[in-house]
Amino acid sequence: MISSSNPALFGITPFTTLDYPDKIAAIAWFAGCNLRCAYCYNAPIVLDKGKIDEEEFCAFLDKRINKLDGIVFSGGECTISRSFLNLAREVKKRGFSLKVDTNGTNLGILNTAIDENLIDYIALDFKAHAQKYRKVTGSNLYFEFTRTLEYLISINFNFEVRTTVHSDLLNEDDISNMAEILYEKGYRGDYFLQNFLNTGDNLGNLKEPKNNFDISKVTSKLNIKLRNF
Repeated sequence: MISSSNPALFGITPFTTLDYPDKIAAIAWFAGCNLRCAYCYNAPIVLDKGKIDEEEFCAFLDKRINKLDGIVFSGGECTISRSFLNLAREVKKRGFSLKVDTNGTNLGILNTAIDENLIDYIALDFKAHAQKYRKVTGSNLYFEFTRTLEYLISINFNFEVRTTVHSDLLNEDDISNMAEILYEKGYRGDYFLQNFLNTGDNLGNLKEPKNNFDISKVTSKLNIKLRNF
């Protein structure tokens, strides 16, 4: 067990029918992130420390057996947590399916988890193409993302790709470019576009976009699905 003096989780959403396709699930929110996306509305989760330790999380799981189908690991960025693998094992030990929301910048831990059959589904965040990745995320980890994308495609893993759209950061040409990148790398699944959610509190102090986003101007060989538009 991991010491409760270093808890991994910021919080738990005990019930959701929206975040794990076709499953009733709970969400475990991991504290901390290695990116600083301007549109991120989870600032407390990204910037603060964890509050829920492994023992408390396992007690929660025990109470949800036969009540939930799956657990979602989200954040923050769950894969940078030292508790990620242990908590994933605890989830699977109890018979739950596990979905992982990730920015894809930590392939090593994902590789290990997949090799152990710990993950059933991944939602991979494609933040931006190479030319805008630093502007959107505050990091230079685009190459790490592409390695994860290529790996998941190569093993035919069950995953989706999604992009959050704030049209002052990413316009229709950017999204068309990103869809082409995905297609050229061999991705053939749905490409989910998520509209920026203005909660009034995000890392980049972003407001509503000044520029309208016109989905009809996006060209894509992939099937595009919209969320929150």
